[in-house]
Amino acid sequence: MQGKRWLWARICAAHLVLGLLALLFMLPILWMASTSLKPDQELFTERIVWIPSHIAWENYPKALSAFPFWLYLRNTLLIAGFTVVGTLLSCLPPAYAFARMRWRGRNFWFWVMLSTLMLPPQVTLLPIFLLFRWLGWVDTFLPLIVPAFFGNAFLIFMLRQFFLTLPQELIDAAYLDGCTDWTILWRIVVPLSKPALATVALFSFVWAWTDFMSPLIYLNDASKFTLAVGLQYFLGRHGEQWNLLMAAAMVVTAPLVLVFLIAQRAFIRGIALTGLKG
Repeated sequence: MQGKRWLWARICAAHLVLGLLALLFMLPILWMASTSLKPDQELFTERIVWIPSHIAWENYPKALSAFPFWLYLRNTLLIAGFTVVGTLLSCLPPAYAFARMRWRGRNFWFWVMLSTLMLPPQVTLLPIFLLFRWLGWVDTFLPLIVPAFFGNAFLIFMLRQFFLTLPQELIDAAYLDGCTDWTILWRIVVPLSKPALATVALFSFVWAWTDFMSPLIYLNDASKFTLAVGLQYFLGRHGEQWNLLMAAAMVVTAPLVLVFLIAQRAFIRGIALTGLKG
């Protein structure tokens, strides 16, 4: 009986600590939501007010009409969609090759790929920009989309770790049946890797959705801006209207929360499974 009480106390303490940590991380979002619903006269007060006396729902339509939200949303969805597709198509083959195919120099080239993670993006920023300018891609969506079709070292590593958890007997049986590596990848490995693929897709979507630096560098035409750049544009024009800015930020953040809530089970499972075997 005493052991059960001790176990129950440990579980309660763990949940309490996790709840406090979750609340700590949620505080900025809760404050952003609270500010987005405040009228102008309650923005700057002597004491902290979490619940405004008057819920100003009109802040949201005002914020969305203050800048071309729907145009920027279309641009962001276009870039994010192609980024997800390109990332999945470019990361699957090398991850499978590093995990299951036997070829000379496999481990060497795997470590070479991982070493690129230590290369700061500031080092390659100027050469890549000069390359895209030489190709005539500046002020187009191509510099934001095409790199996704050339793989991502971190996501390739994640998929490789997941592929290593698949039974080798399944791969060997497919070889005995006369399947090629491409057939094994697309007909056996991919259907069994839905959690890992969901994780990769979610990572790439979030990175494309929240990317601010790349659109700022490569896009000059305001009609091609993304939501991240659009928020900065909104801040420059309506910086004193913090309630409208927070309302716009809430609308931009909401799709990320929604996508995570829909895919959280597959995402958590994919994160867990990709670290089981090295």
